[in-house]
Amino acid sequence: MTSLKRIHSWLPLLQRHCTNSYQRAACKLLHTPHPAAAPNTRTHRAVFPSQCRAFTLSACSYKKTDYISRSGQHHGEEDDDFIDEDEVEELFQLQALAGIGDGQHRVFIVHPDVKWGSRKQHLTTAELMMAEAVGLVDTLDNWKVVDKIILSTKTPEKKLIFGKGNFRYLTEKIRQTAGITAVFVNVERLSPLSERELEEAWGVKVFDRYSVVLHIFRCNARTKEAKLQISLAEIPLLKSRLKNDMANLDQQGGGARYIGGSGETLVEVQQRLLKEREMKIRSALEKLRRKRDMLRSQRKHKEFPVVSVLGYTNCGKTTLIKALTGDSGLQPRNQLFATLDVTVHAGQLPSRITVLYVDTIGFLSQLPHQLIDSFSATLEDIKHSDLLVHVRDISHPETVNQKANVLSVLKNLQIPDRLMSSMVEVHNKIDLIDNYESAEPNTLPISALEERGLDELRKAVEEEIVNSTGKHILDLKVDLSTAQLSWLYKEATVQDVQVDADEGSAVVNVIISTAAYGRYKKLFTGR
Repeated sequence: MTSLKRIHSWLPLLQRHCTNSYQRAACKLLHTPHPAAAPNTRTHRAVFPSQCRAFTLSACSYKKTDYISRSGQHHGEEDDDFIDEDEVEELFQLQALAGIGDGQHRVFIVHPDVKWGSRKQHLTTAELMMAEAVGLVDTLDNWKVVDKIILSTKTPEKKLIFGKGNFRYLTEKIRQTAGITAVFVNVERLSPLSERELEEAWGVKVFDRYSVVLHIFRCNARTKEAKLQISLAEIPLLKSRLKNDMANLDQQGGGARYIGGSGETLVEVQQRLLKEREMKIRSALEKLRRKRDMLRSQRKHKEFPVVSVLGYTNCGKTTLIKALTGDSGLQPRNQLFATLDVTVHAGQLPSRITVLYVDTIGFLSQLPHQLIDSFSATLEDIKHSDLLVHVRDISHPETVNQKANVLSVLKNLQIPDRLMSSMVEVHNKIDLIDNYESAEPNTLPISALEERGLDELRKAVEEEIVNSTGKHILDLKVDLSTAQLSWLYKEATVQDVQVDADEGSAVVNVIISTAAYGRYKKLFTGR
């Protein structure tokens, strides 16, 4: 009965594009009267609207002008606008997890403190994990933490997470706390079954880290690529909820009904449309990936070294790049996941070499690989860098654990060993620590906000760039009556010129690439 109520609440969304036979039949099916609902208690008000989220992926709401046939063949693939801005926006808005972003939320945070077993956290504490959960909620406008609790558990794998006694105590506390509209269970991912059971027990919406972080991503997404990657990251969530809700519907005889004359059941229509949507998003992302590869090749052709600046979310990457480049267009924000898109900013090193600093998405602990995989196109730039700069918020109490999480993600991304071994580690926010001195070797203490330690950082970056890009530091004797000196200024980095007026020559100290040096010798020495 509950599943039919959930589908009935889905009706307004489905009615938007009812055009073909099976769509009209689906909408007609959803008009079928259902038995009288239970009394309008607090629990019943909250349960079935929040449980219809999987069904935002509907036959009737799927855009008719799709590019993918049922056989999965792509039509018009040669078209540069395979998926335009309007379609991306429709996919992005249509697939939003209903309820999570509706207005404001007063949130009760629950952190299950696992005492032993494979799920126990060894690099952190329950208190610090709770602090990060509070930070996630505070990042969202109109969301407020009204209460929080750390509760021990020996059974995190069970659908209710806690034992009977602790769960009863937690339920009473949630019900007695006035004004709660949502509970944030601070675990990586809740199963659809656990989510539904908890919502029925507590009478409010229930979120996990995956859904909260995805919502933060949604709030910060600006570009086509970011929106597509978020839509892709939501597919596994929709699949699991669809499977769970359809299983409940089948028990009531609704999921096995055939839609019109199509020969498909409602569940089969849902699964097919979800698969088609996933294929469409992946195809669009692949096209964007190829465009990104082309831009990367152009940068390589111009021989601009690329420095990827990475680190845990909110460690100060954007602030550092702004300080290194003087780019006034950068507006750092003190919040988690403020940067979702890769942006590139030019800056100069002490030798006047121009480098491109790449601002990347921040990392976070306890995120499923599916979410990282969805952003692989964005993170691809890291692999093709000439140098990595790892920024750490050294003032954060979990800075060691954050470093471990960043290195773990880089390992999963299969970053080349040459980049891992040459990576420059920066200890940022030393302005928040009195008389900071690093106990770790080969690290650079800085304050990006106060622009302290940046000269030393630029020198370290230059040294590694010269080594990694195969550039040469040479003293070249040039004839001032020829175009040699002007050519070197154009094609290399001239650091010093010692002129001999009597001979009409000069000794030029340059940083020059192997390719440019080859062209120089061919043009001016005949070799």
